Amino acid sequence: MRFALTGARIFDGARFLDRHAVVVEDGRILATPPLADLANDIERRAVEGLLAPGFIDVQVNGGGGVLFNDDPSADAIRAIGAAHRRYGVTGFMPTFITDARARMAEAVAAARDALALNVPGALGVHLEGPFLNPARKGAHDPRFMRPVEEEDIALMASLGAGRTMVTLAPEMVPMETVARLAEGGVLVCAGHTEASYETVAEARRRGLRGYTHLFNAMPPPAGRAPGPAGAALDDDESWCGLIADLHHVSAPMLRVALKARGCERMMLVSDAMSLVGSERMSFSLQGREVRREGGRLLLPDGTLAGSDLDMATAVRNAVHALGVDLADALRMASLSPARFLRLDHELGRIAPGYRADLVLLDDGLAARRTWIGGAGDHA
Repeated sequence: MRFALTGARIFDGARFLDRHAVVVEDGRILATPPLADLANDIERRAVEGLLAPGFIDVQVNGGGGVLFNDDPSADAIRAIGAAHRRYGVTGFMPTFITDARARMAEAVAAARDALALNVPGALGVHLEGPFLNPARKGAHDPRFMRPVEEEDIALMASLGAGRTMVTLAPEMVPMETVARLAEGGVLVCAGHTEASYETVAEARRRGLRGYTHLFNAMPPPAGRAPGPAGAALDDDESWCGLIADLHHVSAPMLRVALKARGCERMMLVSDAMSLVGSERMSFSLQGREVRREGGRLLLPDGTLAGSDLDMATAVRNAVHALGVDLADALRMASLSPARFLRLDHELGRIAPGYRADLVLLDDGLAARRTWIGGAGDHA
């Protein structure tokens, strides 16, 4: 099946193209020719707006009223993906936060099932915890935090397909664990941590790849104690997730991070909970009520519990509140996470051979339509 999308301005991941088409065949990008060179016999589908690579979110706890921790199943992953697709997300990592090992195993099995079933957008699984520092627990339940054991290492490396991302506190696990996970293909990130700069540096040497929600659930950098946030800002080769809802991190601090590091290895993430894409005002997180208030999700004690953010809003915030160039903002939502996931050979660009994962944005940068593997629907 071959068709051409025409009429939109195109951002191909590197540059903007005017009066070009995107030719899709069998779920892949075939070409992006000038309209004048487009064959007359190809089916043309007119669209209007900005056509960009689909957004990739590596931290998605829930959406559409579904929380992955409550329902670790392929059906839940499908529902979460459908909710976020309305906001331009064409690839995501369903995220399972700190819980018992048996529940972690269910989450990994659910991700494996989702990949086998070709659930639209599912890319693997993100295990955020339980090997975290209780002093930086955030909304995670410290009852489930524990030392890592051999069975855990085997579980975290057991998906067998797609990508596995693990967030851990480097000071809470042996460095050999970081190395073994990285050698097994797991994408290891530091988060919910009070690790010293030196500990983080050693973890980086052993395979740590990045930082989960930079600045959140970690101490602020100080002059003589840079800590994990300082280590992240000093490390141009790592990857940083940023929750750009302007509640988790202030706009000035986000701008400081981008000025220090540039945009190339910064990833916009949602950290979305089940209320995104839902009209509900509250939900239960491991027996604790979380309420939606003023764009934030709060536990009774005022602790932020994930976010009420979607990726299209994150892109708009990056452009309008942070002053990020539109091309950089789009890359932070697509190509950067694709590179982090080592999937940039087929995701994050509109180029020949790449999967036809696309988002159509209007002038206000709201998502109007998405295509996953060339299959489109209205947002």
